[in-house]
Amino acid sequence: MATSESDDEEAFALAERLKARRIFLGFNQADVAAVLKVSRAAVSAIETGRRRITGVELGRLAEFYGTTGDRLLGKTPLEDATADALFRATRELSDEGKLQVLQFAEFLKKVGSPPKLDSE
Repeated sequence: MATSESDDEEAFALAERLKARRIFLGFNQADVAAVLKVSRAAVSAIETGRRRITGVELGRLAEFYGTTGDRLLGKTPLEDATADALFRATRELSDEGKLQVLQFAEFLKKVGSPPKLDSE
């Protein structure tokens, strides 16, 4: 079965999003290869659009990148830059450290915005 031009364009756009996400989060192709259980060359082929990604691989990447398959597919917008920065900053924390960050975020939600200073 031949692929249409729009299918090829979507596959290439997905390949670009996957590569951009990997680079943005600071991973290398070997990291992704380990998660996908494929060779680094296969990751390179995926990121250049020479190899299609499977649904299972997409799910693994979504989990690894801390997002959803729909976001990687371009169906919903990617998280904002602050959410991405928080993910990168906390991914190597211990479970206890992650819990402390979560508790602090919940605290900030409850107390609201800080009062404005006269100089603002």
